[in-house]
Amino acid sequence: MKIMLLIISLFMLVSACSPTTGTSSYLFRPATKDGIVAKVGEVEISSKELEEGIESELFEAESKVFEIKFNKLKSMVLQKYMDKDSRKQGLTNDEFLEKYISKNITISEKQIDTFVKDQNIPAEHVNPQVREKIKNYLEMEKKKEAIDQWIAEQTKKSPVEVYLSKPRRPTFPVEVGSAPVAGGKDAKVTIVEFSDFQCPFCAKGADILKDLKKKYGNKIKVAFKNYPLPFHNHAEQASVAGMCANEQSSESFWKMHDEMFAHQDELDTEGLKKIGQKIGLKMDLFEKCLTENKYLTQVKADMEEGRKINVKSTPTFFVNGQLVNGAQPLEVFSELIDEALVQ
Repeated sequence: MKIMLLIISLFMLVSACSPTTGTSSYLFRPATKDGIVAKVGEVEISSKELEEGIESELFEAESKVFEIKFNKLKSMVLQKYMDKDSRKQGLTNDEFLEKYISKNITISEKQIDTFVKDQNIPAEHVNPQVREKIKNYLEMEKKKEAIDQWIAEQTKKSPVEVYLSKPRRPTFPVEVGSAPVAGGKDAKVTIVEFSDFQCPFCAKGADILKDLKKKYGNKIKVAFKNYPLPFHNHAEQASVAGMCANEQSSESFWKMHDEMFAHQDELDTEGLKKIGQKIGLKMDLFEKCLTENKYLTQVKADMEEGRKINVKSTPTFFVNGQLVNGAQPLEVFSELIDEALVQ
């Protein structure tokens, strides 16, 4: 698959940088039957074959197109509602927005400080110019929220009907198998996460899962699979440590899980032992398991499974098989979960 993606990239590079010479080897014409995208001699290539392995890239591209169209649609809806408002007479769009929709928006120094902390911006990079840019950004975000709220108020009695089709997330057959699990045994929604204990974005993903567990309780089931990245020097051993904790109990795994994400700079052998001791593991069994790399085979099996189902980075989630790349906002997960719960 890596070789194929490299070839695709080379084709794109050549197409972008080189002039077309000679007669084209590709004839673009209507397909002779559904589901066929090309024919090489007598051999047909199906759309399923074409899309295999690039599902997430296609979804991201389709989502970008949808986002561009939907943002344009929202601006058109806003314009129509403003034009209908009797207070708009004599005011420009910007004046009406400032006076009636996004009035009284202020950004405090504390809010700027919170943004700096959440985005992990180094203190030496935070000067007055940067703070002003952050303030402007936060103001724009607040204005967007105010506009959405104002449109929501206008459409309470008569919602806007939208006929744009949302892109469908690619779905993969993901098995829980022997992965550590938390949540309802017979839950209607299963979230399988592929994660790396040394990955900072995975720590954010872990926080999102905590929030989902609080929100949905036993309505969801969460399974954890290991995908330690090769450039994280302690990630593989941390994965083994998690499974060694799981050997003692599921509760021990999730305690180990939380502590490792909370102390990502302490995942060497001694750090893992300290965490194991802190959460009350039977240390003789844990240390023996860790020294023997007892669960390394299972960790590598998780990684191989991940590669087969389009995991390319961490964290990657599958909500009832639907792919979610990265530590997306809680709302992204809630939308998928809510849809599944009402089916």
